[in-house]
Amino acid sequence: MRTLVHLSDLHFGDVDARTLEPLTRIVGSLAPDIVVVSGDLTQRARPRQFRQARAFLDGLPGPQVVVPGNHDIPLVNLLARFAAPLARYRSAISADVEPSYIDAEVAVIGLNSARSGTWKAGRLNEEQLASARLRLTALPDSIVKVVVTHHPLDLPPGGRERDVVGRARKAMAAFADARVDVFLSGHLHVGHAGRTSERFPMEERFALVVHAGTATSNRQRGEENSFNLLRLQGGRIGIVRFSWSPEGGAFLPQPEERWERCPRGWEAA
Repeated sequence: MRTLVHLSDLHFGDVDARTLEPLTRIVGSLAPDIVVVSGDLTQRARPRQFRQARAFLDGLPGPQVVVPGNHDIPLVNLLARFAAPLARYRSAISADVEPSYIDAEVAVIGLNSARSGTWKAGRLNEEQLASARLRLTALPDSIVKVVVTHHPLDLPPGGRERDVVGRARKAMAAFADARVDVFLSGHLHVGHAGRTSERFPMEERFALVVHAGTATSNRQRGEENSFNLLRLQGGRIGIVRFSWSPEGGAFLPQPEERWERCPRGWEAA
């Protein structure tokens, strides 16, 4: 079994400081095999915000798979935005904006969906899809295959179509061919898990889409700060959302969602 903690949308520069120490403490106590952060580490991609994000990541267990989000590209400094959009991210967080982790049970592949040419939307290009498909197809199907992006490939109920990552349908076809099991994303500040078959009714394969809410930001959208814990064990996946309790000053677990692998993908258990 592998345990994976999924954080997103930290937004250093606009955080609820009360959440930081309890979040660090509980993630450490869960002893995850992998920590995933699906983008928007900062609010405005400023050096100080990146330093704060770096210090926070240093307090979490490893290995870590961290990808940038649209807020990690400078907003008002147009020269930096278009000439070197992720220079500050690369300097403070990681030179690799598409990291991965692979072992005998799980493969986690990060893809950068943040783009200079859009203020909020994201996109995946042909080269990214071809490279990820090649890497994932080469892995045995016994491994749980996970793809991480900031922008979602699918939406929870009530989501806005403009928030779906560009080339989502082409990406889903490529990833279905590679037999991807789970997509992790953020951006929406809403926690949710569902199947890709609702949006992409392909006969070959359907996977799980798991959104993480914002772990630490003040920019909440109708729910408390939260993060996800995934337990991956062969043909079973358990997902537990931990939600912030302001009264208790702690992240509390919600009931576990259970999924089982079937011939075409994943079904609720």
